[in-house]
Amino acid sequence: MRGLLRCAAGAVAVTVLTACGVAPGLGAGPLDEVRIMVPNPPGGGYDITARSVAAVAGEAELADDIEVFNLTGGAGTTALARLMYEQHDDRLLLAMGMGLVAVTRTEDSAHPITDATPLARLIEEPGAWLVPPESPFETLDDFLAAWADPDTTVRIGGGSAFAGPDHLSALLLAETVGVDVEDADYVWHDGGGELLAAIRSHDVDVASAGAGEYRNAIDAGELRVLAVTGPDRIDGIDAPTLKETGVDLEFTNWRGLIAPPAVSEESRDEMIDGLEALRESPQWRETLAANHWDDAFLAGDDYATFLTEEVDRIDTLLESLDLQ
Repeated sequence: MRGLLRCAAGAVAVTVLTACGVAPGLGAGPLDEVRIMVPNPPGGGYDITARSVAAVAGEAELADDIEVFNLTGGAGTTALARLMYEQHDDRLLLAMGMGLVAVTRTEDSAHPITDATPLARLIEEPGAWLVPPESPFETLDDFLAAWADPDTTVRIGGGSAFAGPDHLSALLLAETVGVDVEDADYVWHDGGGELLAAIRSHDVDVASAGAGEYRNAIDAGELRVLAVTGPDRIDGIDAPTLKETGVDLEFTNWRGLIAPPAVSEESRDEMIDGLEALRESPQWRETLAANHWDDAFLAGDDYATFLTEEVDRIDTLLESLDLQ
């Protein structure tokens, strides 16, 4: 299966949301001086989520300043390794989600996610199947028919690595509609910015991605949505769910924040309190709607339990798709 994953060269960074702090003078809050590390380039889902947290925390006066920085490499494992080595750093966080959990299950050198200090799961996001506006695929059925045709090559791109959510969404769709998973050729682009460039330049024919990552391009008519992968249609996107097209599949991704091992209990609780206040703010509710995200807040010990269960769930999924 690993031979089916190809990494696209020539990364193009596209910053979708650049706000990463606010002007000083608001006074210290529970998230003050937090630094959020993003494990892939600007423009992807982790990046947008981290910068949204930083911007809203400033607007809601929960922080005087939050730094967001990108540390790429190893499909996210480089940033995860740094987090693990920065034990006791009470102000360093890592933006992560399903994709990073999956990478830790496929890479022997990766640190277990459960070794980190869980803070909060923040959002859940449906995926989308995207094409450029001039694509010959007018509907999902058009794409699926071409994909199933052995004489037709369909180049599928995604912004997550091997076994990440974009890849899993593609493999699950192939399995559901009867396309041989061995033929589900998938090209990995490191983050949403690089994938967007690949779609625009026609290096890929169809993209599997998070719906919120490309909201601006969708709104501007630069991309068309063939279908969304969640249980419901998305407000503002004129596209059916997979089930509405007759495909019996639902798939959603999630993202959250973790801290290094062995942070102080006082700091952990303070940051969780800050994230709970952020979640209740009107600015965060507006951010959820604007990015087509669903509230999936889960904090502290409950989040720790979820992460343990998620590791088991992803192990089962990877085994079913012969990815382990």
